[in-house]
Amino acid sequence: MSAILSADDLNDFISPGVACIKPVETLPQKESQSENPYEVTKEDKIQPENLPPAQISLTDCLACSGCVTSAEAVLISLQSHAEVLNTLDAYPEFRLSNESGQDDIKTTETADSESRVFVASVSPQVRASLATTYGISEREAQCMIDQFLSGSQGLRAGGKFHNGFAWVVDTNTMREAVLALTADEVANSLTSIDPLNTLPKRPILSSACPGWICYAEKTHPFILPHLSRLKSPQALTGTLLKSVLSKALGISPTRIWHLAIMPCFDKKLEASREELTDSAWGPTPSEPHTPVRDVDCVITSRELLTLAASRGISLPRLPLKPLPRSYYSPFPDRSLDSFLFSKRSSGQTAASGTSGGYLHHVLTTFQAKNPGSQIVTQRGRNADVVEYVLMSPGGEPLLKAARYYGFRNIQNLVRKLKPARASRLPGARQSATSAGGSRRQLASRNAASAGSGTDYAYVEVMACPGGCTNGGGQVRIEDAREAASNMSVESQTEPPEAALKPTPHEQRAWLARVDEAYYSADSDSEVPATSEPASVISRDAEIHGVLQHWSEYMNIPLSKLAYTSYREVESDVGKTQTGPNDTARVVELASKIGGGW
Repeated sequence: MSAILSADDLNDFISPGVACIKPVETLPQKESQSENPYEVTKEDKIQPENLPPAQISLTDCLACSGCVTSAEAVLISLQSHAEVLNTLDAYPEFRLSNESGQDDIKTTETADSESRVFVASVSPQVRASLATTYGISEREAQCMIDQFLSGSQGLRAGGKFHNGFAWVVDTNTMREAVLALTADEVANSLTSIDPLNTLPKRPILSSACPGWICYAEKTHPFILPHLSRLKSPQALTGTLLKSVLSKALGISPTRIWHLAIMPCFDKKLEASREELTDSAWGPTPSEPHTPVRDVDCVITSRELLTLAASRGISLPRLPLKPLPRSYYSPFPDRSLDSFLFSKRSSGQTAASGTSGGYLHHVLTTFQAKNPGSQIVTQRGRNADVVEYVLMSPGGEPLLKAARYYGFRNIQNLVRKLKPARASRLPGARQSATSAGGSRRQLASRNAASAGSGTDYAYVEVMACPGGCTNGGGQVRIEDAREAASNMSVESQTEPPEAALKPTPHEQRAWLARVDEAYYSADSDSEVPATSEPASVISRDAEIHGVLQHWSEYMNIPLSKLAYTSYREVESDVGKTQTGPNDTARVVELASKIGGGW
């Protein structure tokens, strides 16, 4: 999924995979234009038929258990820069004013107006990619994005309605909320008895990577009970924006259009999940309606460059300074406005990694609760596998965790978690691993789940080797060279010579520069340096207060706002929909009488 695909390039019929549950529809043949049925037409006189473009629904892909390849790459292309431009030109912007103060935003819009509130969220990996591309700091990259999305020299300079984005939110803010809730989830799994299975099984596996989730749902359903139930920062940001704005402005969530700029193409698949719509957190509608997605469109770092080029805007020529506060209306709620837009440390350090720091936050939280403890690190078989042990002052292990990046390493993790296959032969003994694991689980909550093969409490899993800064949608070194060439042409200087395909060494060096830009976010920020940063415990307590305020403001439990669910995706090919077939009934009967199959 590394190449940007365009739906305009598709004019062929895409045949589904072998296990695709979508039926193949046979198009009716065109009637012969010749009136003589006995006329023979030579092959060179047959006119080629122009087949209609393939119509594919992005949601259909998530109902398939067969292919996670080019078909999904085609589907995710339906969320593209073209959709952003079409939406901005299709609806006028919802006009906001705050004459009565920060908590009372006035509007002259009518309830049935077609106007839209345009909001955007940007991940820190995108800023790091743009900073490396144009040789600027991470903070300047954020200013560039803000100027492009909301400034007068950006998107507002053109288009049918001169629309722009009313708010641009940093997903780091909601990432901090996910980190605090993740630490709670791990702590509860270690100390609480959960007879109703409301908590994930240990080891808890991170669920912020949509590529990893799609892989688990389609190929390894036994992994699903281990997945963290928390939404990703992208999804949680979308839920907060649509829930609060729809209530504060008195409009339907359909009139709030949320664009997310992410480093990964798979984030488009995440945005299309049925679980991440207003039907999961909103009130039960009195009439049937189509669920509204929390994130309407996702584009990647490279597609952001394409979006700017489509409007004839040169990103490096935009002012690299923050927009005046007058460009943004204050967020409707004072507490949430302070939480979303206040300047504070990002926490993007080499110790936390390039994917959000989920594992690092869990370790530092438990370390803060156990004074004198130390974190011991042990590298695995490669740089993308790292194991961590929190050791007590007496040298005893308190918590074990790990980091697994890349599908090759993920497959090794899955093998460790795969339960032992029970024998179907009558009178066969239960495997020692399964039986012993069950006894250990009852004896101690600190042990791994039965048959898991690992004693980790938490595992941070990401599909991309090297983490999210190496996402498939990030600006590649070839794109950066092309951007530098275009800048040279604009400045009337001699353009650099066309370079050959970058070598693996050059690609690794490029990724290292992106990582460096990601880690340097705090060094070039406006946050004043303090001798004693806020402790992780106090910061988590502050975040819990904000989340509780959000829940009370919406009168919706936090469990519906911040948590989600997963499902096994199973093919229906060859299966009877109305009831079990003869084979299934025979198997069921054989199992009841103790026979095998």
